[in-house]
Amino acid sequence: MAKLVREREVLAGQPGPEYWASRLAAGWRLGAVEWVREVDGEGEEARGFAEVPYGLQVAGDCSHLEENRTEKQALILMLRLIRQDEPLSRVAEEMNRQGFRTRQGSKWGIESVFHMLPRLIEAGPGILSSREWELRGLSSS
Repeated sequence: MAKLVREREVLAGQPGPEYWASRLAAGWRLGAVEWVREVDGEGEEARGFAEVPYGLQVAGDCSHLEENRTEKQALILMLRLIRQDEPLSRVAEEMNRQGFRTRQGSKWGIESVFHMLPRLIEAGPGILSSREWELRGLSSS
């Protein structure tokens, strides 16, 4: 089976008939369309793209997700502090003290930590093996 090659081009203007003819002559066929427009403020969110879960990132080959080591360390710290029954305000303080930032580059706050709780529930069991949990003092014993 032939391998598909994909190429993304950012166009400065509207392509004319010559552009399309040259691409078709080179063996390319249209595979997708991405529409872009400017909007004022934060009225519309991007559609069609799923947010990459915290702790993961798009791999270099753009075909799968891989671990983001810094974000994984942030998740581990959050899990440890929550396991120690620390309030979310203390979790946020410690995240900031250790130099962790949100994906937007801002400091952690109670709200941003709160919004991570579903991700912690989802990722928690897979983040560390039971032996790693024991070594980090996170086990229930």
